[in-house]
Amino acid sequence: MAELVSIQNETFLNLLAELGLPDYIPSTNAAALLNTEARYIKDLKINVSNVLNNTQYLSRKEALLLALAVTVNEKFMPLQQSLTLLAKDAGATDTEVAEIIACSSLMGVNNIFYRFRHFMNKETYNTMPAGIKMSIMMNPVLGKEFFELVSLAVSSVNGCEMCVTSHEQSVMQHGSSESRVFEAVKLSAIMKGLITILA
Repeated sequence: MAELVSIQNETFLNLLAELGLPDYIPSTNAAALLNTEARYIKDLKINVSNVLNNTQYLSRKEALLLALAVTVNEKFMPLQQSLTLLAKDAGATDTEVAEIIACSSLMGVNNIFYRFRHFMNKETYNTMPAGIKMSIMMNPVLGKEFFELVSLAVSSVNGCEMCVTSHEQSVMQHGSSESRVFEAVKLSAIMKGLITILA
C-alpha cells in the first residue's frame, strides 16, 4: 500500500511539474486520491499529457491556449498563471492571452443567455434583440477559426447546446476539421476534470 501511494505521489509531482505548479498544495480532492491507492492520478497524468502534447490536430500553443480558456472559465488562478507562462513559452503573445481571457468571459455571458433562450423556447424571448456587444468576435487576433474553436470548447464545458452547435458550424465554415473540433473538446473535458481535482 505504501509503495502504491509513493508511486501515486511521484506521478502527481510529475503532473505538477508538467503544468508548471511546483509549489501547489494539494486540495482536499487531490489529497484524498494521493492518500490511497486510487489509480486515477495515473489516468489524469496520461490524459493531461496527451492533450497538451499531441500536436497532430492542435499545436502546442493552441493546446495551451485552449487549456487556459477552460481554466479562466473555471476560475482557478494558480493553473491560469502557470498556463499563461507555458503558453507564452510556446509563442503566445500578451494580446493573444488577453483575447483568450476576453473570449472566456464572453462565452460565460453568451452561454447563460442562449441556454436560457434554448430552455424556454418561447418566441417572445427568441425574437427580442439580445443587445449583447460582441465586437471581439469580428476580427480576433487569434484568427476567426481558432477563436471559434475556443468559443466552442468553453461552450461545451458550460453546456450550452445552442452555442456548441453554432460555433461548431462556424469553425467548420472557417476551414477546420471534425478531428480538430474533437480534440479541442476532449482537451477541454480533461482540463475540467483536472481542475476538479486540483481546485
